[in-house]
Amino acid sequence: MRMSRKRIVLLGMMSKYPVAGVVWQTLHYLVGFERLGYEVYYVEAGGHQPSPLLPESGDGGRSESAAAFLESLAERFGFGDRWAFHALHTDGRCYGLNHSQLLEIYRSAELLVNLHGATTPLPEHSEGGRLIYLETDPVAVQIDLFHSRPETIEYLAAHQAFFTFAENYGRPDCRLPVSDRFPFRPTRQPVVLDFWQSYGNGPGPVFTTVGNWRQMSRKVEFEGETYHWSKHYEFLKFLDVPQRTQQSFELALSRRNLGIRDSRRLAKHGWVVRDALDFSTDLDAYRDYIAGSRGEFTVAKDQNVRLRTGWFSDRSATYLATGRPVVTQDTGCGSRIPTGEGLFTFSTGDEIEEAICSINSDYERHSRAAFELAREYFGHDVVLGRLLSEVGL
Repeated sequence: MRMSRKRIVLLGMMSKYPVAGVVWQTLHYLVGFERLGYEVYYVEAGGHQPSPLLPESGDGGRSESAAAFLESLAERFGFGDRWAFHALHTDGRCYGLNHSQLLEIYRSAELLVNLHGATTPLPEHSEGGRLIYLETDPVAVQIDLFHSRPETIEYLAAHQAFFTFAENYGRPDCRLPVSDRFPFRPTRQPVVLDFWQSYGNGPGPVFTTVGNWRQMSRKVEFEGETYHWSKHYEFLKFLDVPQRTQQSFELALSRRNLGIRDSRRLAKHGWVVRDALDFSTDLDAYRDYIAGSRGEFTVAKDQNVRLRTGWFSDRSATYLATGRPVVTQDTGCGSRIPTGEGLFTFSTGDEIEEAICSINSDYERHSRAAFELAREYFGHDVVLGRLLSEVGL
């Protein structure tokens, strides 16, 4: 007789952000847990409005489109009917699994993972003592705890374990405040390597990245200083990179937060700018874009740079998995992930120039090193195996 598999529920927000970066990030958890032998369910019960990128459909508005979107992903990646969209933002209807099935899944799960910390826990999520908080962007929550914000404390108290994409958390040079009540543990993005390994037709000539330009919300105050979320502050420090390296660079950015003045300024300094939405709503086109790059050049948020959180991008992990070297701004991640072959961190323009020169002088070596870093440090078996061990599974 075949033994039933243990269950894991992943609480996510793919219909709120139905762009390839967020979807791939989530899929690596879903498929990764599945390949470790678990029966995995994906649920959206965060009370969020589905994205305007999803069309309105029928009487259910965008809820029906969100459900169709999740159903298509479940079919493509082998999850069948193991998904649910709980429309708590409107009429409370459950799409996919019905409400009674959903409650039974919550009760029987070995673990419920609140990915991104995007779901406000319901009583049925936390009552079994198996809900974990997994944030992919550190800083705001830790600062809230430092300031004893009651709503953040109440929110986190529903969880039993706490994980963060802050590789440097708790180390002497990390300025993020440490909470005694909520002991965060560093984790990182898992990658299912065969989704990316040997994908595409080989590297192209251009270093690329995908992201947003100007995002003025979500800045935080800590010990008399302001820490910004928007990456444009950091990009502006390194405008001369194309000119000083004689290398081609392309930024795929959301046009919604890139003004004409900024676009012209980037072009004047040699950057190619394209609209990320040209390809980022399609999983395969997004993967083609990464695989067709020479490597990634990117900056990090001011918050992560100055607070030395050690944050490392989930997108950068997929560049590595395709064998594309990464040059990224130093956040302290090198305390846990080796740099110097396949992966370079920088704080100055000179360090960028040295990294690009090193990669171009022996591209094949750095390409192999990039993939080996992905395998050794980001493979789903490594990352999720450690996470499960840390929660006693």
